[in-house]
Amino acid sequence: MLVLSRQRDESIIIGDNIVVTIVDVRGDKVRLGIDAPREISVHRREVYEAIQRENQQAAQIRPEDARRIPDNSHNAQ
Repeated sequence: MLVLSRQRDESIIIGDNIVVTIVDVRGDKVRLGIDAPREISVHRREVYEAIQRENQQAAQIRPEDARRIPDNSHNAQ
């Protein structure tokens, strides 16, 4: 793990197109601003892990179980 020291309003660059800026520091909390292309997902770790768990559960649904899931697509507008 690379550990960097930054102060408020300073940034780091990841690759060629992701900029992480220190927006604010209050006590033990740091607010980050992340500028990344739309095609790159940016999530807090706990949200990312929840998405991964849900995706794994969805991948384990058997075809016969999936047929019992109601199709509400005709209600979409």
